[in-house]
Amino acid sequence: MSWSRRAFLKGGALAVLSLGWGGTPLFMTRAAQAQGLGKKKTLVAIFQRGAMDGLMAVQPLSDNSLIKVRPNLVLPATGEGSLLALDERFGLHPSLSPLHPLFRQGQLAVVHGVGSPNSTRSHFDAQDYMETGTPGRKGTASGWLNRASGLLGHEAEATPFRSVALTQSLPKSLYGEQPSLAISSLEEFRLNGSLNANHSLESLYSEATQEALHRTGGEAFEAMDLLSTKRYAQYTPDPKATYPNSVLGKSLRQIAFLIKNDVGLEIAFTESNGWDTHRAQGQARGIFAQRASDLAQSMAAFWTDLGSRRSEVVLMTMTEFGRTVAQNGSGGTDHGRASCMFVLGESVKGGQVLGQVKSLDPGSLEEGRDLPVTTDFRAAFAGVAGPHLGIGTGSELFPEWSGTGLKVLG
Repeated sequence: MSWSRRAFLKGGALAVLSLGWGGTPLFMTRAAQAQGLGKKKTLVAIFQRGAMDGLMAVQPLSDNSLIKVRPNLVLPATGEGSLLALDERFGLHPSLSPLHPLFRQGQLAVVHGVGSPNSTRSHFDAQDYMETGTPGRKGTASGWLNRASGLLGHEAEATPFRSVALTQSLPKSLYGEQPSLAISSLEEFRLNGSLNANHSLESLYSEATQEALHRTGGEAFEAMDLLSTKRYAQYTPDPKATYPNSVLGKSLRQIAFLIKNDVGLEIAFTESNGWDTHRAQGQARGIFAQRASDLAQSMAAFWTDLGSRRSEVVLMTMTEFGRTVAQNGSGGTDHGRASCMFVLGESVKGGQVLGQVKSLDPGSLEEGRDLPVTTDFRAAFAGVAGPHLGIGTGSELFPEWSGTGLKVLG
């Protein structure tokens, strides 16, 4: 995590933890337990990079066209390796089974047929458009989650940890004017400082005291104390929460820690990689199944770990586009159009597959090969972030968009 002088000041003189000092500076000795930063509504976003096959994750049950074009990928409705029924129309991939009870309990919804109005098949461009929320327009300076942070209007009480990405570098979703952090691991949480001779730690602290700490009442220091490596090392998740030993599992574990320790987290971001299944995609087993299992186990563990804090949290997934309806000659699928997303929360209209999936007959497909986009990703995102965070979802969130949010939350 790298901080500039401006970020240091804006963040409330936070960065002092790992500057090679033998102990904690006196001005950081306030006990974090004395006063938390308060409970916040938190939106958690997982980007499934590589383009998830939505038709394999949530497969139509009664479309006979699918078996014709996916003879080695389609899953049976019954028997070994079969789908888990969501309703009379769709079944869930068996490797996503940890999510099935959440769907049945009405806490998980699926939005199907979601994607971008821009038809690019470039991973780079499609991810860029989705993260900035401006499909077809390159060079947008801010990400849609950063704009959402600004619409929260919490500048007077903001903490440096209100928008955090558990990633190696800051994702485009969080680019922009609002302060955001990229922390690869709380276990190695430290400052890679950019202090110079003209701005000693003491002088920066003094300036920040005037500019930030008087505004926040010192909560930033309490937050830093909560985020010390020692405290995270002592964190014990709920005994029923079994996180996978994977990048995503570790990231969601850390996000749960931040939420439960009241550091003011409002927007969290992390990633799940490896969804570009051009070859050997598999059925109940294979590359897709491995990725799906990690996603589902990580999400389910996170949800269990939150316990009583679930009412404050909504988790959503996103992926840049879907895959072709037909399998290719390598037992995989190529870059397509629409996919699906998962939305998890107590306020979600769960137990439903929202959106629309039309017939998979070649004559109904886009360009004769792709699942058409029937829900603009901006409508889906707005339908989640707007009501959960209590923010507007007009052009201030998605420039040049005049649509309405999909009713994903009750």
